[in-house]
Amino acid sequence: MTQAHPDINVRPITEPEFPEWLRAVKVGFVQQSQVDEPELEARRPQFEPNRYLGAFDGTRCVATFRSFEQQVTAVGGTPVPANAISAVTVTATHRRRGLLTRMMNRDLAGAKERGDLVATLIAAEYPIYGRYGFGPATTTAEWTVDVPRTGLDPRWSGPADGGRIDLVDPEDVRKLGPELHDRVRRTTPGAVTRGDRWWQQHTGEIRLDPKWTEPFFAVYRARDGEVEGLVAYEVDDKWGDAKQPLDTATVRSLIAATPAAERALWSYLCSIDWVTRVKSGQRAPDDLLPLLLPDPRAARITSQADWLWVRILDVVRALESRTYEGSGSLVLEVADGAGLAGGRYRLEASAQGASCTPTTESAELTLGVAELGRLWLGDESVVRLAALGRVQEERAGAARVADALLRTSRRPWCPDMF
Repeated sequence: MTQAHPDINVRPITEPEFPEWLRAVKVGFVQQSQVDEPELEARRPQFEPNRYLGAFDGTRCVATFRSFEQQVTAVGGTPVPANAISAVTVTATHRRRGLLTRMMNRDLAGAKERGDLVATLIAAEYPIYGRYGFGPATTTAEWTVDVPRTGLDPRWSGPADGGRIDLVDPEDVRKLGPELHDRVRRTTPGAVTRGDRWWQQHTGEIRLDPKWTEPFFAVYRARDGEVEGLVAYEVDDKWGDAKQPLDTATVRSLIAATPAAERALWSYLCSIDWVTRVKSGQRAPDDLLPLLLPDPRAARITSQADWLWVRILDVVRALESRTYEGSGSLVLEVADGAGLAGGRYRLEASAQGASCTPTTESAELTLGVAELGRLWLGDESVVRLAALGRVQEERAGAARVADALLRTSRRPWCPDMF
């Protein structure tokens, strides 16, 4: 049973407390707790007053929590303001004392007051965040490609569409990457913003991990020279007993603004000398990769799991911010134990837009705010949740109506960890 411990002080940390807070983060994630000066200096620019919370037992930080400004792409391409949550830890000696609840409640109340539509996070463990109103809204999958089985031409020397693949340097990536990513994320529900710091960290200009190594970077340029795809990858060095190369290329990040760019980049990765396996890294669960191969069985899923979790903070604005592929109306009863986004709402939606207004009409569907978070990006089925008892149909057939409105033709995807 969770017990309150008012003697433990939960509050925003001060800048001088940042080293102790970072040490507590590392302890919470069961990492080497030492914090050296280069790492501190690299991380200090991220510090933002009131967005870094700590729980203090005396002078020792025993729980941590961080949030920061983010935009997440809604269905249809509108970027909406989000409260991104990260660095959530509770030291093993201080579990079951309500520390995470106190930090979460404080942070979500601040996000609601700022006008954020949703809160987002990547859950290290599944059972934790549903009780705070978060629902898993996207899925991620990883494929391992057996290159010799793909059926691709091993002599492939470039795209047949007039485009080209170029290797580029980290400096080029920092120039070309942000604009390309912005194009991609605006067509990808669930994608989140990448600031300048993201590009600096992923190209080695800022190094937080002493073991970081520089990957290879390659871009796809269309016939007119415009950059439409970018991949970062690393290759190991492995040889068989008969002096045969058995290298694996592992993708760190791959973004593509067009199917042609995606096809060209995967073909390139599968054509690199000595590479016999390609590991895709985090991809959308309906990624094109397997079907780009003459033999799709050469790509097997080696990991699939929940990824971006969403917590709705403003039902009206969240439902009005996205687009809908069909037309119809629904009256939703949304239950929110935290009192941030509950109520009864009428959604009127069509391809031309949507309105969502509070109503006193009888509800047609009753669901929790966590279930609404699962549904917001269009990936989950209302019919499936109703079968599980997580959504209640108050009017027969309402779940199918909801699916026709909310589900999307392509699955949402968040390419990033944060």
